[in-house]
Amino acid sequence: MRIDHVVYAAEPDGLVATSKRLGEQLGVDVVDGGLHPRFGTRNSLIPLSRHRFIEIVEPLEHPASDKAPFGQAVKACSESGGGWLGWVVEVLDIAAAERLVGREAVPGNRHRPDGVEVTWKQLGVKGLMSDPQVPFFIQWDDDEQHPSHDGRASVDLVAMQIAGSPVRVREWLGLTGEPGVDREEWEPQVDFDFAAPHGTPGLLSVTFTTLGGEVTI
Repeated sequence: MRIDHVVYAAEPDGLVATSKRLGEQLGVDVVDGGLHPRFGTRNSLIPLSRHRFIEIVEPLEHPASDKAPFGQAVKACSESGGGWLGWVVEVLDIAAAERLVGREAVPGNRHRPDGVEVTWKQLGVKGLMSDPQVPFFIQWDDDEQHPSHDGRASVDLVAMQIAGSPVRVREWLGLTGEPGVDREEWEPQVDFDFAAPHGTPGLLSVTFTTLGGEVTI
C-alpha cells in the first residue's frame, strides 16, 4: 500500500485553465489524460517522481457524472469552487481493500487522446464522499500504463496536510499507529500533518519539491 496520486477538482474556469495554473506553479508540462466514460469525467495529469501523479479532473455534461460516485464527488467539489478532492492509495490486491470497506471494487477506464485504453479497479469513493479525510483505493491492471510514465517527472510529493484524525485514517486503511510516526510501516518519503477540522475534514494542501524549490498548493 502506497500513495498513488492526489486528485484536484477543476475550478470554475474549467479543466484547461486549472491545469495550466497548476503546471505553471510546479514548473512542469501537463498531460491530457482523456475521458472516463464510466464516471462522466475527464482529466489532465501531472506525472511525479516515485511512481505518483496529480490528477486534475472535471465533470462532463453526461448522465454518468450524476450516477457514478466518482462523477458525483468531482461535480460537487467543482461546483463548490474546486480544489483538492482527495488522495488515493495503490494496492496490489484490491480484495484486501474490499474486505476492509465491505464492498466490491468497480472497474474504471480512461481513453487517452492517442486511443489507448487505461484500465484499473477502484474502491472507496463513497467513503471519501462521506468522510473526505480518507483516501480511496486503486489497483492498476497494467503498471506500464501508470500515469507517472506519461511524462518526465521532475516534481516530488513530499507532504500532505489533512484536516482530520490520523487514527481515523489508519482505521480506514487497516493499519495501526499514526502516519508520520510509524515510518517503517507507512510512506517514509511523505510527511503527514493532521489538523483539527474546523468544518469539513479533507485534504487541505499538498507540498512538492520542484526544480524551482518547494511549492505548497
